[in-house]
Amino acid sequence: MKLSNKKEAKDEKSGMKQYITGAGGCIVSKSILNGTSKLKWLFREDSKFGNGWIAFGDTDTQEYIDNPKNMTIIDFNTLINIEPTTLNIFYMPIGTDLEFCSDKSGKYFIDTNTRKEIRELVKHPAQIAFEKNLKFLNQENYPVEFFQSLFQKSDKLEPLIVGETDFPSGEVVLADPLAYLGSEYETYLERKIPSGSYPVEISICHSEIVGLRIVATRLIISDKQPIKYEIAMPKGKKIDDFGQSGAWTFFGVDTGLACFSDAKVAEKYKDFIIKWQNENPDKNKYNDYFSALFKKSYEMYPNVQNKYGNFLIWQLPQTPYRLIMLTSGMGDGIYSGYWGLDADGEATELIIPFMNPTYF
Repeated sequence: MKLSNKKEAKDEKSGMKQYITGAGGCIVSKSILNGTSKLKWLFREDSKFGNGWIAFGDTDTQEYIDNPKNMTIIDFNTLINIEPTTLNIFYMPIGTDLEFCSDKSGKYFIDTNTRKEIRELVKHPAQIAFEKNLKFLNQENYPVEFFQSLFQKSDKLEPLIVGETDFPSGEVVLADPLAYLGSEYETYLERKIPSGSYPVEISICHSEIVGLRIVATRLIISDKQPIKYEIAMPKGKKIDDFGQSGAWTFFGVDTGLACFSDAKVAEKYKDFIIKWQNENPDKNKYNDYFSALFKKSYEMYPNVQNKYGNFLIWQLPQTPYRLIMLTSGMGDGIYSGYWGLDADGEATELIIPFMNPTYF
């Protein structure tokens, strides 16, 4: 469900404004619909039918509402059209109990559980979590426990080794593979790793708020235990340069995908994309090439992906190199990599956090 950006949009049949797409049905007393009462009480219960909202009018008696014939189910948008203030509370949780008030200060609800006045739009839980997550990401560092907890199996998190990706040169690149890999906007890292093939692990979050998401990924470089983490600095910059002008410690995502890549593989990828686009000038590289591969990946691993696919193990055509693409948490944004370092200061892993799972 999402709020419509065009509140003036109307249902062609009823003439009602459609404020919320997929709002679902709510139970209301017929007195509200026929105008013999005004909205007074609104509460939300756990229901298998509709969205759980129930509305009573100010003249409704217990005897009146106990008669099923006096209650009916309507689209929540209809209730908003009757009383627009109800738009503010749509996303409040199960168990909410509200009293509608109207006085000289305006129209608002009072939460009968907390006595708090509700005068502004209550955001969707996913939007609240998303905004908190934005503030959390891309900090200089986090506790060791945070990084380690990302890949510990729990009721919410499911770690999974996706496969191996190849690093023939050992120069590491972080990028959105569809938007920036092989371009001037990919992020080359200062620290290199030994050439070779390395496992890529993802941490799958099963969230009641946002569904299945990849909250983090890591490139496993060795089996040694990291004792500390530091943000991955771009090529030509040291950790002491963090926060200084030009020291961009993040990479951009504009297609909802991310990857670890080798610099040499990135060049081969660029060659492939240029060749494919020259041969297919009127086609889109995702819609007409990669989407089918992601769908096949989903069909192979349906229990750990959404239907459009959350990861792809792809071998670049006419090369021995494998590249793993994966969805980046809540999608587009900027993300940073963090090196896990052992007691000798050697890199044992490279982690990209996309989400703080405690928010979701």
